[in-house]
This record gives sequence, C-alpha cells and structure tokens, in this order.
Amino acid sequence: MDTSKEAKYESSCKLIDDANMLALYVDTTGSISYCNKKVEAVTAKNREDIIGQNWLSLLYRGKNTVIKQQMFKAVMEDTISYKRPNNFQGVIIGPDNNERLICWSITPILSVSEELEGVLFTGNDITELKEREDFVRKIDNTLKNIFSNIKEYALYVTNLKGNITYYGMGSEVMFGWHKNEIIFKHVNLLHTPEDATSKLPSLLEQVRQQGKCELEIEMLKKAGQSFPVILNVSQFLDTEGKLNGYIFIAKDITERKKLEYQIFQAEKLTAMGQLVAGMAHEINNPLLVISGRLELLLGQDGLNERQRDELDTINAQTDRIRGLIDRFLRFSRKSQLNLENININEAIDNILPLLSCHKLHTSNVNIEKEFTKDLPPIAGDLNQLQEVIVNLLVNAYQAMPSGGVIRIKTTNLSNRFLEIRISDTGIGIAPENLKNIFMPFFSTKKDGTGLGLSICYNIIRSHSGSIDIETQAGKGTIFIIKLPFIQ
Repeated sequence: MDTSKEAKYESSCKLIDDANMLALYVDTTGSISYCNKKVEAVTAKNREDIIGQNWLSLLYRGKNTVIKQQMFKAVMEDTISYKRPNNFQGVIIGPDNNERLICWSITPILSVSEELEGVLFTGNDITELKEREDFVRKIDNTLKNIFSNIKEYALYVTNLKGNITYYGMGSEVMFGWHKNEIIFKHVNLLHTPEDATSKLPSLLEQVRQQGKCELEIEMLKKAGQSFPVILNVSQFLDTEGKLNGYIFIAKDITERKKLEYQIFQAEKLTAMGQLVAGMAHEINNPLLVISGRLELLLGQDGLNERQRDELDTINAQTDRIRGLIDRFLRFSRKSQLNLENININEAIDNILPLLSCHKLHTSNVNIEKEFTKDLPPIAGDLNQLQEVIVNLLVNAYQAMPSGGVIRIKTTNLSNRFLEIRISDTGIGIAPENLKNIFMPFFSTKKDGTGLGLSICYNIIRSHSGSIDIETQAGKGTIFIIKLPFIQ
C-alpha cells in the first residue's frame, strides 16, 4: 500500500472511530472484531473488553427482556441468511444502569464472490429524541383530555362545501352527536332549518370577506332541542394562505340566558309590584266607601226582595274585588319571614291532606312520593313554603282534566341545596306561554287571576332560592325548586 492510500485509510478509520454514531463489526461467528469510541462511551466498557465478545451479550443484557433479545437475534439471522440490510430499535444498558435507545442499521458485508464476511452495525442514540416525542405525546394527550372535558365550548371545522371534517373539544357533549355519526356530514345538521337557509350562508360570506364573524344564534342538539350559543367563525387557511374551510367555536349560553331572564323578571316584578301596590290603595279607598254605603242600604227597612237581591249581588262582587286587592297587596309587599328549621319531607306530608279543601275537578289522580331520607333542615317560613307546594299541586291537578300522576321528589344536592321536583303527566305548557309563566296577571285559565305562580316565585326568592320549570306540550310539566340548606 503506497503512502497516500495508507494515509486515506487511516483518515477513514479515524473518521469512523470519532463519529457520533455507534459502529460495530461482527464476524461470521458473531464475535465483535471492531468498535468505535461511541460504543465505548455508551456501554461504559473499554475496547479491549468489547473485542471478542458475542454481539448479543453486549447489546442485550441486564434489564432487557428475553422476547426483545430473541427479536433482535431473529433480525440478525435474517440479515445473515438472506444477505440483506435490516433495521432494529434496541436498548443498551449504559453507565449506572441507564437505558439508551439505539436505532440500529444492520448491513451484511460481502466478498467479491458474494460470500458473507461479516456484519456491520451502525447505530444512532435516539434516547433524547424519544423522550421528547414522549413528552410531546403526553402534552398532546393532556390537551386532548382538557378539550374533551370542556362542556361550554365546542370546536369543529368544515370544508368549503360545509361538510364537517373535524369535530372535537366538547362538541359531542354540547350537540349529542358522536364523532363517527357526524363526521363528513353537512353542518346544517347543527342549525335550525330557517338559519341553515338564511343566516348561515350570509355568515360564511361575511367570514370570506372579513376573515371572521361572531353572532348569537340558536343551534340544535341531536334530539332536536334548540339552545342559544355565541358562534365564532373564522377562516381555515392552508399553508399557502388559501381558504380551505371554516373554523367554528360555539359557546353554550343557556345558563347565562336563564340568569339574564331571571334578572329581567325580578326587575319587572319589582316595578310591577310598586305599580300594583299604588293601584290597590287607590282602588281600596273608594271600595271602602261603596262597602259602607251598601251596609247602610242593606240595613234599611222596607226593601223588597228584588232590591235586596240586587244589593246582595253588588255586595258579593265588592267582596270579590276586596279579595283580589288583598292578593295584589300580598304580591306587592315583602312580608316578614317567620324563619324556623324545617324538615321538608314532613312539611310536604302534612299538607297533602289539605288538598281535599280545594275545589278539585277530579279525584282520579295518584300522588307518588320519592323522598330522600335524612335531608338536612332548611331555614324558612313554614306557612309560606307550604303555600307554594299547595299552589303547585293544585296547578298539577288542574293540568290533568282526565286524571294522571303527580310525582313529588326531594333530593340532596351536594349537601348545599335542597331540590324539590313536582311533576305531572298533564297537558303541559305551550312554548309561547312559558316565558310569561311567572309574570303577574298572566294566566291560561279562564277564571285565573295570574297571581298564584307570581306569589310562589316571590316566596322562593325571599328564601334565597330559585324556581324553574321544564315542560313539553302534551307530556307534562315539572316545577323545580332549589333552597339552601342551613350551613
């Protein structure tokens, strides 16, 4: 070998020896005949101790499983038998028993006559890369868990045709559709027919022109119920900035709407109460004069039967007006609560026999009770709360002209609130009447004054509670009362 060739050979050997990769040469018996410095560093062994070892005893020892050892051996045998390169990921036990993940490239070295002379192992230490991948995967899984547990927001993406291509972050919880049911379906499924033909096209056109848009809109659940959302829509662009679809983020504002309605209703009831109080006093003064004159007239001698009947009719109607004024005044003023500790189950049981005192149109009604035992007490005015229960039970009777079932259920909500549910199987309440159901003077009954539920609402509010309603026309109504336990 001339000097120049010898210099190139030594230079090549030095490059391999100093390379930042592992290099092993194994002869046909499986013994290691060469290794570079990187192998020494990773295995924490000197070259003298490595040369002559069986390759498998060096690369697979200690913590490595027998199964993986046999897999590595099978890959090596495949390389030898078929004289073809292979790849394998294996673990080397390094200093202090730390594991290093190595990606091996296994290359057969052949003679001029295509006979196997040995096998070259070149490996890259991918431990840090794998750890970074695992870390990124953990972050990705954490974010997926966070997004999947978000219930007030839904994130979904459509292509330019309106077909849903991504459906995640709370979408299943909000809309009720599972991903495999709705993916690649048209986004119109989530909108009312009216909005799908009018609002949605103009919304997407605005997004195309301005990049994004936000509006309040009604959307649909899988079961068909509509609910209010704030819908934020923005452009979905590809890597070249070309419009590829639309990103939708919907925020469920059902609870916010309920709260806004309750605040609005409370303000309206307060203003109505002030108006009613003033009107009641103004009517009451002339009514007292009329009542006094009637008593004088009825006390006179010489009245014939017809005259007395006419005066009695006037007197009866005067008493009716007086009763209405009393109810108006009761609605308008905040009565002083006579607070005491109340066992609500006993309180309800005690008033059920009193229903017979009311003029109920039918007795073909069954009352079913589902009381949670050992409920903590609430602080309340027993008479007022029993009045609320009686009023709701009478309403339930009146909603079932042909009879039915009334269910009364009490529940402990996290040891913080008492929940009372009074449900019937009656005619339900029409959607157009629902928003006015607690308003004074609103009634669906021919002879109703429209004050019963308004008074109930005020009583529950004065006890720091809430009263809500769920109804479906033809299927019944549920009144839901929540009152705080004594803390």
